[in-house]
Amino acid sequence: MTKIVVTGANRGIGLEFARQYSAEGATVIATARDPAKAGTLKALGVTVLPLEVTDSRSVEALARALDGEAIDILINNAGRYGPQRQSANDPDGEGFVETFRVNSAAPLMVSHALKPNLMRGHDKKLVVLTSKMGSISDSSGGDLAYRASKAALNMIFHGVAQEWSRDGILVGLLHPGWVQTDMGGSGASIAVEESVRGLRARIAELDRTRSGRFIDYKGREIGW
Repeated sequence: MTKIVVTGANRGIGLEFARQYSAEGATVIATARDPAKAGTLKALGVTVLPLEVTDSRSVEALARALDGEAIDILINNAGRYGPQRQSANDPDGEGFVETFRVNSAAPLMVSHALKPNLMRGHDKKLVVLTSKMGSISDSSGGDLAYRASKAALNMIFHGVAQEWSRDGILVGLLHPGWVQTDMGGSGASIAVEESVRGLRARIAELDRTRSGRFIDYKGREIGW
């Protein structure tokens, strides 16, 4: 049975990943900052573990809780949009740093902590939810903290794909589209169910030829 870990799974895309994968019979381990407030997630019948992705002690605690377990797919979904002030004319410096901690550094720290589990797994698939807004070649400006943090995430995991290829680990850099979630807003163009179905299809087809590439939920490649 496939075992999947999803971070930031108490709402939005992460919650939908947990819902769809568990409905198909996969073993899902879902993380939330406060499991006590993740009632909808718990109702799915999945295992819910606490994780604050920017807290090294919390990441280490998760690794201890999963020590010795095989993980087939790790989905780094947790993220944030960034501070209210993200323009070049009025940047929130502390907000920028925190956005990079959550969106860029934390997925690497979580992936590193759970690498031994991935090595035990059959699929060995490491997924990060990125964004087309992290594309430098196709950028309209604005929202600089979010855009830059996703560009950094892309660079980090493009490198991870190369460094960990010798270990048989496949890396998916996936853009979910503009999704109707708390982050995307009600005016977004894509239902969360549709986005996650597409993302799951991209995860299923992830192989050495696709590892480390920047791809959207429909399978279209995005320019760096």
